[in-house]
Amino acid sequence: MNAPFSFSESGVAPKAPADAVKALEAAHAATNKIAPLWSLKTFVAVNPYLGLSSQRFEDAAQTMAQVAGARMTMPRAFYLEALDSGRISKADLAAALEEGGYHGLPQDVESFLSLARAEKAQNLEVLPTVTDILGHQSDKDWTGLMVDKISAYAADFFDEGQASWVNVAREAGLYAGWKKTASVDRSVDIAGLRGFRKAVKAMPDTAEDLIGHAVSLLGVNEEAIDLYFHRLLMSVGGWAAYARQKVWQAELYDRKDTCLLEFLAVRLAWDLALWDLADHTPRFVGAWKQALQEHATPRHQQAVSIACVFQAAYDKAWQRDFIGRFKVTQVNKTPPRKAVQAAFCIDVRSEVYRRALETASADIETIGFAGFFGFPIEYVPLGQRHGGAQCPVLLQPKFIVCESVAGADKNEQTGILDLRVFRRQAAKAWKSFKLAAVASFAFVETMGLTYLGKLATDALGWSRPVPDPLVDGIDKDVQARLTPDIQSGELAGRVTGFNDTTRVDMAEAVLTAMSLKTNFARIVLLAGHGSTTVNNPHASGLDCGACGGHTGEANARVAAAILNDAQVRAGLKQRGIEIPEDTLFLGALHDTTTDDVQVYGEEAVPASHQDDLAQLKRNLAEAASMARAERAATLNIQSGKSVDAQVIARASDWAQVRPEWGLAGCAAFVAAPRERTAALDLGGRSFLHSYNWQDDNNYGVLELIMTAPMIVASWISLQYYGSTVDNKVFGSGNKVLHNVVGTVGVLEGNGGDLRPGLPVQSVHDGEKLIHEPLRLNVVIEAPIEAMNGVIEKHEAVHQLVDNGWLNLFALDENGQISARYTGNLNWENVAGSPLSEAA
Repeated sequence: MNAPFSFSESGVAPKAPADAVKALEAAHAATNKIAPLWSLKTFVAVNPYLGLSSQRFEDAAQTMAQVAGARMTMPRAFYLEALDSGRISKADLAAALEEGGYHGLPQDVESFLSLARAEKAQNLEVLPTVTDILGHQSDKDWTGLMVDKISAYAADFFDEGQASWVNVAREAGLYAGWKKTASVDRSVDIAGLRGFRKAVKAMPDTAEDLIGHAVSLLGVNEEAIDLYFHRLLMSVGGWAAYARQKVWQAELYDRKDTCLLEFLAVRLAWDLALWDLADHTPRFVGAWKQALQEHATPRHQQAVSIACVFQAAYDKAWQRDFIGRFKVTQVNKTPPRKAVQAAFCIDVRSEVYRRALETASADIETIGFAGFFGFPIEYVPLGQRHGGAQCPVLLQPKFIVCESVAGADKNEQTGILDLRVFRRQAAKAWKSFKLAAVASFAFVETMGLTYLGKLATDALGWSRPVPDPLVDGIDKDVQARLTPDIQSGELAGRVTGFNDTTRVDMAEAVLTAMSLKTNFARIVLLAGHGSTTVNNPHASGLDCGACGGHTGEANARVAAAILNDAQVRAGLKQRGIEIPEDTLFLGALHDTTTDDVQVYGEEAVPASHQDDLAQLKRNLAEAASMARAERAATLNIQSGKSVDAQVIARASDWAQVRPEWGLAGCAAFVAAPRERTAALDLGGRSFLHSYNWQDDNNYGVLELIMTAPMIVASWISLQYYGSTVDNKVFGSGNKVLHNVVGTVGVLEGNGGDLRPGLPVQSVHDGEKLIHEPLRLNVVIEAPIEAMNGVIEKHEAVHQLVDNGWLNLFALDENGQISARYTGNLNWENVAGSPLSEAA
């Protein structure tokens, strides 16, 4: 192996490589800069810049340019076109420049524009690795080979059930398994890196030892090591993000997982191997010396700063119209009792449906609340021992709720369970037969023709997605009787359900957080949401993010069952919350693809409420039709044909690349009484959270909103933002080219890195952007000193608002946006005048 790298020939002061302890500290720090990526089963929106929240937006943009060659803004031409068309004004640019903090740029608009128009577009300068340098100098794509090989190994190691044969090397751990595999894999040697296997065999046996050894041999000093490790991880950023999710989940349950550290060691091992295989010519050694100096003192890229100014101006231009839409409104302190109160998720898609439902009936009031309805549960389907986490990924499920069959005695329940288990086992055996290496060809030859009917109906869009009885294992009549069991119990040694006190506690907490403690309607509908789609690997990404990438009916049904419980109501009455005897809570599911709303538990609705329910269902159907008509404008619906039929058909069209637009277009988050936004058409672009600060003792609900729903909304906003401004790095490319790997994620084509974000088709319609690249604009009606208290208390919130990751505004007592947060607990009025800290 080649001798350790020395700075003595470089002409600069020698700097010793970081020692093993410093190397491990830097490695751990680098892993924390990677945003997690959830698997396709529970694909949830994640802020792709999560690990950089402690940096200002512009500084993070410089970092991402250096370590990934990534843009955090649109190309310069996008902003210049917006300026020329009047979308951005010079006043917007002046306001952006006045905020300051942009490195080395002119402060007056004309000088800035002269620089921006004169400077030619340049490729971002990414920091080079050993693999990059050797590939460039030998005119070989060793970086591409490295990505393909690491990706193939990671796909094997992280496989969640797609592969029929499990890689036995995974038992050794990620790094040790890779070392064992790479030591006998001849493909890299055959590709031209002769001696690669030998170099790998000589490497240390543990990830920790490899990291210390490689840093010493490569001469990576303390000044360079942080960016170098970050650069290594971002060179295979998709798989690094998936490994980060494994670490995230372990930390959520107070466990330890080292897979991302080991993944870094694997990537570092490639640099170490290529260092050993390289001819250490003066050209190669000089290039690596220069690379280390650039890692230690990276060059500030002016093009990045210019783009950040334009983005700030672009945000301000949108805010001008948004701020002006809020007019003086009155909040009725003693509103008349409504026939229905319908609570929907804060999801932007609900905004369209809520407006439609309120239009369908003036006797319906809608409420916005996080779609898990305050119940962080693990929901276990009938006959299973474990279920999915029905709560935001920021939270750990606190309760286990099992599914049961309403009205079933012990014998019937046992029979249903036995049948379901049998059908699931049969389905598993059938799948194994279809995919087995020996049987697969014979299966196609003998059974292929039997699938022609299904292929035809699916291709023509004549079928509707329905549960497969061999998969779900439950007959249709039994499915209608499924219900959550909220009573305390036990499953495989784990406590399930809720005890008497916990049920009351949870009910009080959810009603308080919803600002719903008085004036209950006769029917209170709790509507979770999900999406119907076929042949779509990212289907769960269209379901409820607040439910961890699952549909939300389980949470809605659990909440309704608890709030209908007589003992719970008696307990709430003792705590000052009196629910009328004639108030009935019902769970429901809003299908955001079709806008149909399914109401659960109809069979248990008493005769006294049957007419109310019938009227509600008519209103829901009317609202669905109105919502479809509004959404059709962006769905390329054919004229002259039924809009309803065309929108609904998208749910079963297996060739449809965008059955719906998901949360594309999201731009704002409003936490205020519904009266403030009821008269506004927000175009399905705003998260709406019901909140009345006058009823919020000690501002506990405000703190909850700013530390949970607001953060989740910012994650969603920034995922769409990242997938828009640089889909190559932060998105997942073209859906037509996707290949599912390990049920974990997708590759674009047959190789390369795991793709982490949204497909191009989720943000672009083929002619124009549907998602506008904006940072989230948060509007909260609450005293400024109360919001400052939350910002000061919570570092995650402080970083978001002070470092420019979102824009925070205050709504005044008249319903108008009056103040804007400027950082360091300071605010200014919307005209630009400063306000006192506790104004």
